[in-house]
Amino acid sequence: MTRVSPEAEARHWWEHPWLLVAIVLASAMPLLWPNIPPLVDLPGHMGRYHVQLEIARSPVLQQFYDFKWALIGNLGVDLLVVPLAKVLGLEPAVKLIVILTAMITTAGMLWVASEVHGRIPPTVYFALPLVFNYPLMFGFINFALSMGLALLAFAFWLRLARQGRLKLRAALFVPISVLIWVAHTFGWGTLGVMAFSAEFIRQLDLRRGFFRGGFNAGVQCIALCPPVLLMLAWRSGDHVTGYTGQWFLWRQKLNWVLMALRDRWELFDKASLAVIGLVLLLGLLWWRRLEYSRNLAASALFLALVYICLPRIVFGSNYADMRLAPFVIAVAVIAIRFRRNWGGKTGTILAIAGLGFFAVRTAGTTASLYLYDKAYDAELAAIDHIPENARVVSFVGVNCRKSWAMTRLEHLPAVALVRKSAFSNDQWSMEGAQLLTAHYPDGGWFTRDPSQQVLGRLCRGEKWWTLNQALERFPRKAFDYVWLIQPPAYDPSLTKGLEPLWRNGRSVLYRVVDRTQPRIP
Repeated sequence: MTRVSPEAEARHWWEHPWLLVAIVLASAMPLLWPNIPPLVDLPGHMGRYHVQLEIARSPVLQQFYDFKWALIGNLGVDLLVVPLAKVLGLEPAVKLIVILTAMITTAGMLWVASEVHGRIPPTVYFALPLVFNYPLMFGFINFALSMGLALLAFAFWLRLARQGRLKLRAALFVPISVLIWVAHTFGWGTLGVMAFSAEFIRQLDLRRGFFRGGFNAGVQCIALCPPVLLMLAWRSGDHVTGYTGQWFLWRQKLNWVLMALRDRWELFDKASLAVIGLVLLLGLLWWRRLEYSRNLAASALFLALVYICLPRIVFGSNYADMRLAPFVIAVAVIAIRFRRNWGGKTGTILAIAGLGFFAVRTAGTTASLYLYDKAYDAELAAIDHIPENARVVSFVGVNCRKSWAMTRLEHLPAVALVRKSAFSNDQWSMEGAQLLTAHYPDGGWFTRDPSQQVLGRLCRGEKWWTLNQALERFPRKAFDYVWLIQPPAYDPSLTKGLEPLWRNGRSVLYRVVDRTQPRIP
């Protein structure tokens, strides 16, 4: 496992500590403007955080929701908001956590590169835009936090091995592995894969042989195993639900790779991914100057195998395999380094190109999130017309085929829960995977996700209703307000008995003034 000694060659300008600090700080830039980071699922999670913080002293929330703390592998932000919300308020606390998640993921990538290579290769800057990946834009925030922590922990794992402090590493990584598992199981699993692959390469470098090296690597990774017991306890309860399936969907797996940088502008995002692909190809073809670290190449290969074998749905959580794709690519890019002579014109050109790529992607993501924030603000103006503790049923327009940009409005109704303690029908209810469950029998189907997502026409294989079906069938006695957010076309006669209070283009907030159900033909 060849590692360049920092003393062997003077450090170059792209490795200057102040530049690295500036890069980590710059990774927060896209998230500074939006009040609520416009990530698809995040408003829904914020609704859950509000319930967990307020339900003990809110009889109204107790009518609609149950919240029971349990030790599950999906609690990262849920736990962090408890102290932070008391100091900052819920919305600023969530914003701060998302910003810190981006920063620690960036720092983790840089630290891993430094530990593996002994230097910061200029090519590492091409990996940093993958911090703002499609899973993060989807709002998988506990997952994103755990992956950032996993990268930091992996760098620490490598550092302790390099220093020969294996006993200390074994002792420290018992609690570290538990903490990352509590944040999200995915981060813990990823850490385990990377740690094993790195230790396996280290054992081979010690000439232990393939089988003995693999055995020794497994022994070293026992320190990461305590969460297995927590996992068994979590998933063995009678109350636990959650389907696992949809294996080896090859076309989807290819699409997830192509969508690794998916945000708003398809051409921009795919062209950016093509740049990263060219860098990976350069690492293979320009073999006289560049090489792949065996350590990180092994980690990327192991992660790729996990990606191939993961099903789409694990324990009821969708897009399980999709989440890993950007990190497989990132680890592969971080693996690239110079064979020798890190300076000269080539290093400068790669550093300028990498930093330019990072700057362009950061600027693009900043502009994109600014535009999403404006769309959020326009829709959230409706909340000013909703009283405290109202019973709100919301319908958000969706399409059978999502556009590349997506609207990111699917869980925006939960902001009414955050700001007005209003009932919102967008919350997920899955025992064993979520701490919150909705219990509002009068609402029928219209109490949980995905009842808030509606179509202009039915989609094959989807649970979503059309807006006409929803307007016909939602129980008018159970709700006080109807909030339509960018709805598809619908029959206006179905809004008879609903008084419009606010409009913004197609979006409208109605008050239910006539509880009589429409007659269904």
